[in-house]
Amino acid sequence: MLNRRAWLAGAAGVFAAPSAIAQQAPLPSLKSLASLKSLAPLKSLASLKSLAPLKSLAPWPLGTCVQTPQLNDPQWVQLATTHFNRLTPEFEMKMETVLQADGSLRFERPDSLVAFAKAHGMAVHGHCLIWYAEDGGRFRELDGNAFLNAYVDYIRNVMGRYAGFIRTWDVVNEPVTDEGSSLRDCLWSQKLGEDYIGLAFTAAHQADPHAVLLMNEYNLEYTPKKRATLLRAAERALKNGAPLHGIGTQTHIGGDVPPGAIRAAIRDIVSLGLKIHVSEIDITLHEDRPVNAVEPRVDQLRVLDELVQAYHDVPAAQRVGMTFWGVRDSDSWQNAGPHPRPIFDEPLLFDRFGRPKPLARELARDLARQSAKPLRG
Repeated sequence: MLNRRAWLAGAAGVFAAPSAIAQQAPLPSLKSLASLKSLAPLKSLASLKSLAPLKSLAPWPLGTCVQTPQLNDPQWVQLATTHFNRLTPEFEMKMETVLQADGSLRFERPDSLVAFAKAHGMAVHGHCLIWYAEDGGRFRELDGNAFLNAYVDYIRNVMGRYAGFIRTWDVVNEPVTDEGSSLRDCLWSQKLGEDYIGLAFTAAHQADPHAVLLMNEYNLEYTPKKRATLLRAAERALKNGAPLHGIGTQTHIGGDVPPGAIRAAIRDIVSLGLKIHVSEIDITLHEDRPVNAVEPRVDQLRVLDELVQAYHDVPAAQRVGMTFWGVRDSDSWQNAGPHPRPIFDEPLLFDRFGRPKPLARELARDLARQSAKPLRG
């Protein structure tokens, strides 16, 4: 799988020009697609659009991520509003967009996303307040009480702006190292120690006492050591009185994720009594083992089946929802960045033309099957 951290290291240029994302994706060979004998031939456009609204089948909130340029894309708007009922700003609610060099805050882009959601009867998941990868030039100039006050004020001001509407937030994003042995060394931990986590949750709770507050992390299904470190950090925060309500497991995965790994990660999180958000789902076709062209697509379906079944088994009171990290394959970060994949990836529910893929139809079947079972909790 592509190292997500390596992509993020050079992503600033892409964030400055989101419209470049779709332009960088190479077109697939129609000849190569036709050679996949196990794939059903394309049907009429009308039949391809016959998929039931996925949000109507899900017994929990079903979301996708969004960037402001997509609000002007009629096809994206139709797909997003038809199939999803919650939006997560992909990066435009992060510090890189909101915090300016002089310490002021700009909300034009997150405000436009929130306004769109309200106009279409959708919820918004706040993403994210504190992230090791972004600390803003303003914070690097501060120390002592000035740093602490600015830290708390930033969280209160961003959350407070949307209090009462945004009901779920990623307060701390990706606090654990890639290999999973410890928390990351970052500006926040250097200035405030591990207490930066508890302080962030306390400030967030003060800004909106009714919001569900989460810690969000990736590779929890691939790296049990990382999962254990995250859950220990959550336990310490809770013991110290932090109003931490749940964990977001990003679920950027491939079809080669070992069977049972997704279920194990979800089970461990739920065992603490915390809520769980499956927060950034995509299932890449690019696996670490040699495979033919069809096998990864079969693996995608298997992985999705396990994910939906495992999440359905979570008590209803602990489910925050499922969020796919994009609508169409052409919207995916897997096909963007300064080093796009040499072969176009297909990690999402709809293809680049907005047509539902077998993955979308499998999700519809999975949700229908699970909805027919008794709910827990």
